[in-house]
Amino acid sequence: AVVQVWGEGLPDVDGWVAAWGVADHSGRTHVISIDGEARLTLASPNRALRHFAGRPGITARLVWLAQPSAAAVEQAEAA
Repeated sequence: AVVQVWGEGLPDVDGWVAAWGVADHSGRTHVISIDGEARLTLASPNRALRHFAGRPGITARLVWLAQPSAAAVEQAEAA
C-alpha cells in the first residue's frame, strides 16, 4: 500500500491509504489509487512514492503486508 502522511513530526500527524498494488518477482509494480483515477505500471515500488508525495506537507511511504501464517490444526483437534 502507498500511505500518505500529513504533518509528520507534529503531535497530530494523520495518515491514510492512497493506493494499493502488487510487485512481481522482477520488481515491476502495478498500482491503483483508492479512488481508481490513477493506474500506474512502474519499474519498482519506490517509484510509486513520487506520484503520491510532493504536495506541501504530505509525504508518502510504502507499507507491506506481512505473509499470513498458516493455521496449524492437529487432526485430533479438528475431529
